Amino acid sequence: MSVKVLVPTALQKFTDNQATIDCNASTIAELFESLEQAFPGIKSRLCDEGGQPRRFLNLYVNSEDIRFLEGVKTPLKEGDEVSIVPAVAGG
Repeated sequence: MSVKVLVPTALQKFTDNQATIDCNASTIAELFESLEQAFPGIKSRLCDEGGQPRRFLNLYVNSEDIRFLEGVKTPLKEGDEVSIVPAVAGG
């Protein structure tokens, strides 16, 4: 099933400068694998060694933070939109 992934500017150098990518995946974990197949090396920028999203990244499925859903097991369905948002700190 096709989902739309919104890639932040900082990671677009790993996606051939694409801001939006269509991927086939039924969970966030599968999405990471799909992105890695299409853009080798991107998974290490998104995930730690355990396959969990890096601490400085927030992922949202249709504006819902995956930390409050099912994490990397969050199910995806046709037409969902996944946003990758770098954490912002400062003051």
